[in-house]
Amino acid sequence: MTCGHCEMAVREEVGQIAGVERIDVSAQTGRLVVTSSGPVDDAAVLAAVDEAGYAAVRV
Repeated sequence: MTCGHCEMAVREEVGQIAGVERIDVSAQTGRLVVTSSGPVDDAAVLAAVDEAGYAAVRV
């Protein structure tokens, strides 16, 4: 990710996952933090980031 457009693309994809309440994504740091109302499948988040055109790893 290199810009605000990149951040928006990730937010839009991850935001479609059921239960996601907040998405903090930073192109500057390369970090994504997802806050949810309940359990969210890590694989679903990784797939959403991939769908946005980026690669992610769980840390």
